[in-house]
Amino acid sequence: MSILAKKSSPQAQKVWFTDTKMYVLLTDGRELGVPLEWFPTLRDATEHQRMDWRLIGNGIGIHWEALDEDLSVAGLL
Repeated sequence: MSILAKKSSPQAQKVWFTDTKMYVLLTDGRELGVPLEWFPTLRDATEHQRMDWRLIGNGIGIHWEALDEDLSVAGLL
């Protein structure tokens, strides 16, 4: 019988924005850049609202309390 090691899912560690994109730095060193157009709630939010995020599930997701918005790293990939 063989035991397969479960691959750990990528985790976020930092989030930042430009006028048109959201960037997420992953713990494995990858950097994602996705268009804000994909996320109307974040696109229409103020800079202060966008920057008021926290990691959830040890970095498997990102949450914006004031915007009631949650994104998963797996969904971004």
